[in-house]
Amino acid sequence: MKMCCGALAVVLLLLSVDAATIDRVEYDYFKYHPMDEITKWMTQIEKDYKDIARIEDYGHTYENRTISLLKIGLETGQQKKAIWMDCGIHAREWIAPAFCQFFVREILQAYKTDPKMNEMMKNMDFYVTPVLNVDGYMFSWQNNETRLWRKNRTPGPRNCTCFGTDLNRNFDANWGTVGVSYDCCSNTYCGTSPASEPEAQAVTKFVGSRKDDFLCFLTIHSYGQLLLVPYGHPNFTADNYDELMEVGLAAADAIRQVHGKNYTVGTSPAVLYSNSGSSRDWARMQGIPLTYTFELRDKGMYGFVLPEDQIQPACEEAYEGAMHIITYAYNKTFNGAVATAAAAVWSLILAVGVTSATLM
Repeated sequence: MKMCCGALAVVLLLLSVDAATIDRVEYDYFKYHPMDEITKWMTQIEKDYKDIARIEDYGHTYENRTISLLKIGLETGQQKKAIWMDCGIHAREWIAPAFCQFFVREILQAYKTDPKMNEMMKNMDFYVTPVLNVDGYMFSWQNNETRLWRKNRTPGPRNCTCFGTDLNRNFDANWGTVGVSYDCCSNTYCGTSPASEPEAQAVTKFVGSRKDDFLCFLTIHSYGQLLLVPYGHPNFTADNYDELMEVGLAAADAIRQVHGKNYTVGTSPAVLYSNSGSSRDWARMQGIPLTYTFELRDKGMYGFVLPEDQIQPACEEAYEGAMHIITYAYNKTFNGAVATAAAAVWSLILAVGVTSATLM
């Protein structure tokens, strides 16, 4: 009888466990999730980390779905520097949203135990969009025939029966000049004009309105194992190209040290192909100094259909690369600011000292 009552007590205890707690425990970061599960995950993150994370809606898709990001950082009441990361600009690149979720988990777990991350959270905010191309991503989940859909879901212009614009050819950065198509049925169709698409407009408005706050802009794609720096147009070179390459090569080295995977670093024309209208190039043209495109695993064996057993290692290595870039940007900004302030104080002390000595 005692065993029966004990078993009953256990059952009642299990039944009393909050459903949200069960969902939280069971969320699997190493499988691909449809949009509704990602949305629920964002809500749960905001609930679990209400002191540091909140959802911000900043746009709507053509099919009137909300584009949302997670803003992560400690509230200070001050204007803060920021890091941008977006994933899922191309619908079929499922590893990208998986990485954004993994990235959020890692920085949230780190900030309470890692003094450096805690310091970053006080001085910067992380803006992370798990899925930018919501319509396209949901379309890619419909069936096997739609799995490799790339673009958004805007109807083509008049007399075109095809759907979708390549969002990474739609930004106002040498728009429509190289590596694009004006055929609305093409995968690289650049749209009718710069930022003609609501998703590109949302990023342009959100980031552009506070562009001086952003230290780096990271946009996550697949595949190819590449770190691409501005610019996609072969006739243009970023004024800080040497810095971008130095930081990128160091990030690739950090990636290699995790699972031995080699990432190639360079401009798109040098290591991939020429293109225009990318969000990376647009961000650099706005004055954001460190802008990179990550092309995650693999190099073509599985391509856009990366098996789920590679999600964890792909995310682990990319996280180290991303954090190298972010840490570099942070140290350059805040250590430099501290050094400048210290130098100013020391100069003042010397000036006062000289004046005092003169007076004496």
